Amino acid sequence: MTTRLLAVLFVLALGGARAEPPPFFARSLLHAHNCYPAEGKWADRIDRALAIGLRPIAIEQDIAWVTDSVGVGRSVVAHAAPATGREPSLESYFFEKLRPVMENALATPRPATWPLVVLHLDFKTNEGAHHRAIWELLGRHEGWLTTAPRVVGDATQPFTPGPLLVLTENGAGQSAVFYDEVPVGGRLRIFGTVPPAVLTSSTDREAQWDAAINASPETLIPSGTTNYRRWINFPWMVVERGGQARAADWTTADDRRLRSIVSRAHGLGLWVRFYTLNGHSPDGGQGWTASYNFGSLDAVQPRWRAAIAAGIDFIATDQYEELAAYLK
Repeated sequence: MTTRLLAVLFVLALGGARAEPPPFFARSLLHAHNCYPAEGKWADRIDRALAIGLRPIAIEQDIAWVTDSVGVGRSVVAHAAPATGREPSLESYFFEKLRPVMENALATPRPATWPLVVLHLDFKTNEGAHHRAIWELLGRHEGWLTTAPRVVGDATQPFTPGPLLVLTENGAGQSAVFYDEVPVGGRLRIFGTVPPAVLTSSTDREAQWDAAINASPETLIPSGTTNYRRWINFPWMVVERGGQARAADWTTADDRRLRSIVSRAHGLGLWVRFYTLNGHSPDGGQGWTASYNFGSLDAVQPRWRAAIAAGIDFIATDQYEELAAYLK
């Protein structure tokens, strides 16, 4: 039996809500974290991600809304808000770079292999104008997209596969534009996460770590897929208390915890992403977030192996080439 089939049978034995896992992904995908220039540096990140040769691959783009001196706004690829306005647009940095991949796929269509690329949009600002600008941008490339029909009600509908699948998260106002305003009979172009559980109202870091590690999978994932909401996104601290920087040796208890969360997500029809699994010397990064670092390849590799074995759909890392070696 395949790993995914065994996972489905396990969920059924527990009385899971669905008889099948999410569609499309026969294996874990490399999720190219922060795959864009930062402060004018590291402009080769998207080229590195595509050069790995893994298909499908997930690619993250953080985006923010900027307004010029005469009040004209536009979306730019930026890690933080407020953006400077000197950053590239999503269309020029991502869509134009992907054009050869997409056009080649459409010229020799193999829908059974689609999507080839999963675009994960992390909105750093959530203006209504920003959401509508992205909706219009996706509309100009709708021929590339994996879509689903907008119907009356929330019941999950089958995808019509395209070479590009676009995901977003749960930012304020997103579902209004990306789902509610889409007329019945139209096509959904982008898909969000289920609303995250509120684990604690405390601002104390230790209390937040305790709440994350003590929450049951049922608490962490209180609801399942809808037609618009197709996935869920977790920091690693729900698996190991305090996350990467405080992690000790990987244990069988950690592995059970990880598998229980993944099984819960898949049982509710959701893809699941965990972020961000890095392992390098403190001075070995390229603008990578220190709190995502396990400290060495020797430390992160058992987590990569466990993530693959558990069937995580999107394994986020800044070390594209290193994780790709495992996935290949």
